[in-house]
Amino acid sequence: MIFAVAIPAILAITMHEAAHGFVAMWRGDDTAWRLGRVTLNPLRHIDPLGTVVLPAVMYFTTGFVFGWAKPVPVNFGRLHHPRRDMVWVALAGPGVNFVLALVSAIIWGFTSPQGGAMEMWFRAALEVSVLVNVVLMVFNMIPLPPLDGGRVAVGILPDALAFPLARLEKYGMLILIGAFFLLPFIGRELGMDLSVFSWVLGPPVDYMIELIRILSGN
Repeated sequence: MIFAVAIPAILAITMHEAAHGFVAMWRGDDTAWRLGRVTLNPLRHIDPLGTVVLPAVMYFTTGFVFGWAKPVPVNFGRLHHPRRDMVWVALAGPGVNFVLALVSAIIWGFTSPQGGAMEMWFRAALEVSVLVNVVLMVFNMIPLPPLDGGRVAVGILPDALAFPLARLEKYGMLILIGAFFLLPFIGRELGMDLSVFSWVLGPPVDYMIELIRILSGN
């Protein structure tokens, strides 16, 4: 069963990162291509801590999985239209995750819950694929740099809002870790529900899963 979780997760992360590099190359920056990051080889995108150690520790201790891949290097100054093209580069990863989730849901609709062992494994892997890709898409679209949603926001907001938001990039991961892990811990100690993850991602994830179910005809 662990492979039914690992394979869809690795595929989702790999294609997410490769999509960033591909669109960056299309829009004028071949940095990721030259460094071998425009590839479906998952080994080129794995961050030992964020992709392997942390998710494994969290899975076996909390049941919740959080992690990250090695960021695809993009020289935004080399893009044809840096601010506009930054938005397209950022949207590429979540866009691929949406397509993977939709395709997985469509294929799932052709499987049978009364199938053999292999079909049941495949069915479980497709269910994981839908969930992982939707969560990855929604999480990355949080409008906080360095997440994709933050880069999209910086690209489309007026300067008065975009510049202060861009300056948060160096603190973005610390803010996320504090919000998603430190606050729930403090909440448990105080007997309060401070689970930012469920507040921020719960409704959007539920909505996107329902939307994909409707689009796939399941």
